[in-house]
This record gives sequence, C-alpha cells and structure tokens, in this order.
Amino acid sequence: MNKIILFLTVLFWSVLNAQNRREITFKETPAILKINTDQIFGTLTTPDLTKKCPVALIIAGSGPTDRNGNNAMMKNNSLKMLAEALAKNGIASLRFDKRGIGESKAAGGESESSLVFENYIQDAKSWINFLRQDKRFSKVIVIGHSEGSLIGMIAGVKADKFVSIAGPGDSADKIIKAQIDATSMKQLNDMTFPIIDSLKNGFTVKKVDPMLVRLFRPSIQPYLISWFKYNPQTEIKKLTIPVLILQGNNDIQITVKDAENLSEANKSAELVIIDKMNHVLKIIDGDKDANLASYNNETLPLSETLVNKIVSFIQK
Repeated sequence: MNKIILFLTVLFWSVLNAQNRREITFKETPAILKINTDQIFGTLTTPDLTKKCPVALIIAGSGPTDRNGNNAMMKNNSLKMLAEALAKNGIASLRFDKRGIGESKAAGGESESSLVFENYIQDAKSWINFLRQDKRFSKVIVIGHSEGSLIGMIAGVKADKFVSIAGPGDSADKIIKAQIDATSMKQLNDMTFPIIDSLKNGFTVKKVDPMLVRLFRPSIQPYLISWFKYNPQTEIKKLTIPVLILQGNNDIQITVKDAENLSEANKSAELVIIDKMNHVLKIIDGDKDANLASYNNETLPLSETLVNKIVSFIQK
C-alpha cells in the first residue's frame, strides 16, 4: 500500500511540475501607429490567454537600433528575446521601429534635420494610448532601454508602471563627454567639448572638423540640441507610478553609477544591479572583447535575472 501511495504521489507531482513547466504560447502580429500622415510600424506579441493581461511598450535605445535591438552592423535580438520571454510569462508587449529606422524610415521626414527628441516622446505617448484602447490588456507598462529609458520615463506619466534598463543617469551631453574623455585623448576633448557646449546652450555649430562630421554633422545638430535639454534625474523624479531600475555591472556604455543616480532621484524606485549583465542584456564572463562580441550574437540568451525581475515587477 505504501508503495502505491508513493507511486501516486510521485505521479501527481510529476504531472503538476510538467504543467508548471509548460510555456505559454504566443503569437506576433503587425501594429501600425498613424500620426497625421506618418506611419510607425511595430510588432505586437500576445500570449495565448483567455483573460486580460498586462502589456509592455518596449522602447529601443539610441542610434539606428530597430524594434528587435539590432542595427545594420549588429544582430543580438535582445529586445525580441525580451518580448518573447515576457509572452511566455503571460505578459504582452509592443516593440516598434522608431522614426527614421527600419520599417518606420519614412516617418523620419524628408531630411534628418526635421527630427527632434520630442518626436520620440510624443510617439511613445501615442503608443501608450494605442495600447490603452485595446480591451485585451489590463495595464500598460513602459520598458525603456538605454536612450529609450529617457523617452520612456517622460512618456511614462501616462503608464501604470515604468522599467528603466541601462538608462543613462545624466543628460546626454555629459554622457557623451564622459565617453570621449575615457579615450584619454586630450586633443579629441579639445575638438569636441566646445561643440557639445554650444549645442547644450541651443546653438548650432557651422564649422565642424571633417573627422567629427559623423557625430556632429549639421543635419543631426537639431536633434542633439533637443536631446541635451533633458536630464533623466529630473524626469524620473516626476514619476509617481512604480519604477524599476535595472543595470548590469558589465555594461561598458552605461555605469552602475548612472543607475544609482536615477535611484537617488526617485527614492521610491526599486534598484537592481545584475551581476555580469552587459548593455545588450546578456551575461558576459569574459573580457571586453567577449563583451563586444555579444553585440553581434543572436544565440546568446538574455539574463534570466533580468527577465525574472521584470516579470515579478509587472505581476505585482
């Protein structure tokens, strides 16, 4: 009799564990945000559930980064992996190509100089409204990565919760100066700092050394001026919704100090430092070369701690 009871007990727990391990399936569908004559394209990832579920708006970082966390020079699929991981935990998400990027390239305008940081902020707010109108979703969470953190925290006043991942803790002009200064090339500092200071004060620079045109070309200067105006510490302080700040200590672009600055500015926020996680949300045990190589490795999985922290924060 004891053997039968033991067998049935083992069988019961085996079945229960199998059910617990069973991942929620999901599907992906196109999403289009129409603003005046512009169209911004995204991907809506929804778990196969019969009840309402939370939905996260995932905002990509700076530069030509697309909805999946990739660009023409690298493919790591970090944001695509995040969307899939959330869906497997019963959380929907929407990720999108920003204006001028990927499928949304036409929305960048006829000239680069017409695009400013406020365009991204308004687009994020419009996506939040888009998700609010979908009756399948119970609440809207904003998740911003890198530069997307600043965009997200400003737009986040319209959301239920906000998650910052590898978000800068200072204004962009200070971050760029720090990155340039880290090269230990005084000549580069002397060439770039006056340009940055001028843009910070709202003035374009007509004469730019050919070596610096890629960074400070005339057509990008209006965007830089608009971007430099915002201080993440000021913006995150305005949020009265629950806030989660996530930062890897193996990030070679954004530091733990940045995360601590954000946490200090919003004392009710939850701060989590993830051991060995880098800027593209992967765990790196190796050196700087291994870190950089991960930027172009789509097979390397996301940090499990990252996913678990986000899921638990959203499901609270």
